[in-house]
This record gives sequence, C-alpha cells and structure tokens, in this order.
Amino acid sequence: MARKRTIYVTEFDFKRLDKLIEMLEDKPGGLDDKYLQVLDEELRRAKVVAPTSIPADIITMNSRVRLTDLESGKDVVYQLVFPGDADAGQNKISILAPIGTALIGFRVGDTVEWEAPAGVKRMKIEEILYQPEAAGDFHL
Repeated sequence: MARKRTIYVTEFDFKRLDKLIEMLEDKPGGLDDKYLQVLDEELRRAKVVAPTSIPADIITMNSRVRLTDLESGKDVVYQLVFPGDADAGQNKISILAPIGTALIGFRVGDTVEWEAPAGVKRMKIEEILYQPEAAGDFHL
C-alpha cells in the first residue's frame, strides 16, 4: 500500500462524519464495521481545519471531482455525499463506500487507492469541479 499522505477535513465535515460513525456503530445490523473503521481511521489522521481555511484543491463533503481510472484511462465525475444522498445513477458516491472513504481529504494530483471486489483500484484526482467551501457554501 502507498505511503499515507496528510489529508484535510473541515471542522464541519469532521463533526458530521464523527456523529455518523457513532450513530452507525450503535445500530444493530448496520453497516459493515470494516467500512466504519476505515473512515474513522481516515478522520483520526486528518488535519482538521476551519471551512474558510480549507484549500480549494481538497476534496470535502459534497465536492464534485473528475478522476482518471489508472487501469482503463477513462475519466469519471463523482460527487462525494452523505449516505442518504448517495445515488449511483447520478454518480453521487457515499462517504461510506470504499471509494468515498478513499477520496475524502485528498487533493488534485493525488492518486487514491482502495480495495474493490476485483482487487485494488487506483484513480488520479484530476480536477475539483465544485467544492462547497470554495464556492462559499459552508453548511451543505
């Protein structure tokens, strides 16, 4: 596995994601603990910053990003959302999906990787098309 990079998360996203993890951990028959553990580990190693201080090239919640699949060379656009807003048909990816957890806090130019059923997937973050904080939308 690649060396872990510093990731950045806004205070607002951190609080909401921490609450989501806590809620799901307490719910019997809820989400697979492995996914919650991975997200929790990502949050614990993140540098938490004020929403007004997050660089515009960092993926935050509700960001829309263009990625390149390093195996196929194809580009795809995803929006990173909370579980209730996930919609594969609209490329809205849940933070609790392995790719969602892999994306949070990384920046343009980074390569992210995660375990998929077919093996390790690798994508390069090419561009952030929309980041709420950069657009002044601090409470999405």
